[in-house]
Amino acid sequence: MEPTVQKLTELARRLVQDCIAPVVNRATGGKLHPDAVTVGSFLMHIPIAWLIATQHNYWAALFLVIFGAMDALDGALARLQKRESARGMLLDSATDRMKEVLLYSGAAYAIIASTGRPYLAVWAVAACGCSLLTSYMNAIGDAAMARFSVKKHAINKAFRGGLFPFQVRMLVLFVGLLSNRVPLAIIVIAIGAAYTALSRLFLIIGQLKHVQG
Repeated sequence: MEPTVQKLTELARRLVQDCIAPVVNRATGGKLHPDAVTVGSFLMHIPIAWLIATQHNYWAALFLVIFGAMDALDGALARLQKRESARGMLLDSATDRMKEVLLYSGAAYAIIASTGRPYLAVWAVAACGCSLLTSYMNAIGDAAMARFSVKKHAINKAFRGGLFPFQVRMLVLFVGLLSNRVPLAIIVIAIGAAYTALSRLFLIIGQLKHVQG
């Protein structure tokens, strides 16, 4: 499943990079700053979280797709405009994590309100925590490799794989919203993100053993 997920993610990324980003860049005369796209995408996830919380699932799914696509657009614009920077990478990664906190908070509220079983909201907490942990593994893996490896390390690339990266988690949430199965989608995300975090941990351990002999 993992290679298929990676192929679909790469296909979506190339669609934005090769087709959508050039059109947007020309339409705005190259004046649309990638950081503005990143911040705009984050801000629009606030009403999306509210729509999830109030169980307006179809509207939430629609806006999740529209403003979720901006996750790839900001990076593509940065490359087109020669504005790639460490600040932009940090802003993009940080806001992605903030989006997940917002979305899973909205899902927790919806689960409590719709099921009458508040204990199920613990899955939203688990989904949020395990999702953040997958990104933490990527960051701590980079830090460990940069400290202990004498070879050039591919920062922000080596440990980003796994079964449930950010794009897949958002896809599962989208399907859950469309099918009105938000609690089930959150459970799947929690389990998938936990598996991905553990997979990244073992990958990091293996890489460190290799470079340290």
